[in-house]
Amino acid sequence: MLGQDLLAQPMLFTNARIIVGDGSVIEQGAMLVDGESIVAIGDAGELSSAEIGTAFDLSGKTLMPALIDAHAHLGYQGRNGWGGENYTQENLIDNLQQYAYYGFSSVFSAGSDAPDLAIEVQSRLALQQFQGARLLYAAGMAPPGQGPNNQFLEQALAVEQSTGANILWGLEDPEQARAAVREVAARDFTFIKLWVDDRGGSQQKLAPSLYGAVIEAARSAGLRVFIHQQYAEDMPDLITAGAHGFLHGRIGSSLNAAIAEQLSQSNVFIIPNLGLGELRREAIGADRFLGQVLSSDLRSQLLPGADRRELSVSRSPQLESEQRESFAALIDAGVDIVLGTDAGAIPNHHFGYTGHRELEIFVRLGMSPMQALQAATSKAANHLQLEDLGLLQSGYSADFVILDANPLEDIRNTRSILDVYLKGNRVDRAALQQQWQGQ
Repeated sequence: MLGQDLLAQPMLFTNARIIVGDGSVIEQGAMLVDGESIVAIGDAGELSSAEIGTAFDLSGKTLMPALIDAHAHLGYQGRNGWGGENYTQENLIDNLQQYAYYGFSSVFSAGSDAPDLAIEVQSRLALQQFQGARLLYAAGMAPPGQGPNNQFLEQALAVEQSTGANILWGLEDPEQARAAVREVAARDFTFIKLWVDDRGGSQQKLAPSLYGAVIEAARSAGLRVFIHQQYAEDMPDLITAGAHGFLHGRIGSSLNAAIAEQLSQSNVFIIPNLGLGELRREAIGADRFLGQVLSSDLRSQLLPGADRRELSVSRSPQLESEQRESFAALIDAGVDIVLGTDAGAIPNHHFGYTGHRELEIFVRLGMSPMQALQAATSKAANHLQLEDLGLLQSGYSADFVILDANPLEDIRNTRSILDVYLKGNRVDRAALQQQWQGQ
């Protein structure tokens, strides 16, 4: 563990392999941190430790930007279970601490938050009352009383009732939809999440006239609109309407080269979000990387045999082939693929851990490790308007991860976390682990 209680003086991290976040690598690099910021970065020979208060030799280590999860739902997953009863300020903080533990600087919570509680947590983080990932959140919009999956919807509506907050804005007609956008803009939201999904016929699907009105009004107000869409076939009209990005890729044969080209030409990002389906069948409690943060009771729910989970989950060769072809079309078209997990939207889809697993899926389906890391750093930061994150660059926030092994050789090496720094402060991962395993 490095850099304990040394915030009063600059820190030089030297002799590391530095993954910058933009696709470039400094094989023998150095980075100077002063306070919360990176002040210099370059070849190790160019940055001297003379007059530097503290220098750390990272020979054999890899240094990279902290990760970003661009699709999650905070507050509902607790230490001992899942549901709206967990949605408290304390649990939001715990979720952000877990993201920090796993090397994440930021997380976008997509349309299911009580704004006043989220703002209070943001304020406490800014005052350094706790260490955790930055929280971004959105106003959720859908037909009245609808939107999230039916299990999650029940919990979100319960949180609305218990907090008195307006979490889900119901859209009834175009003029009322525009008024909803004006309302959330006046309340300093910067993002809107739209659900365009009939949930297998159990809900009403948001009409084009309504999502068109929201997107038009949001663009006029400077807000970004991210979409949960039902099928890939829904995407062309939503792109034409002006959506900024898709939180569910619907990767497969339906997401073809024509849609990929339209995404690219419109600079619309896509989040594949494949782990949500894969991991719910897997006995992830047997994975030591997840077990580090779980209580024994919660871990026992995720072991082989529990809830029909298996250690080795078979995948359809046909579906896998279709997904690889779809991924290739997106990559060839230059579409910005961004990391997102939907963590927290269902029970036991755990914060931080699922991000590392999603990167493994990206590489399995055809991305290079470098492309996957860019999806989780600079590209995510760009689309979330995080102007000081996602790159290791002078003037950026000192949010970075030190790894024992090289993720460019094996993407699973993102798990080999030696240390995490957020705003130049080292995260005490050992204390967090001890706290969580004792619960």
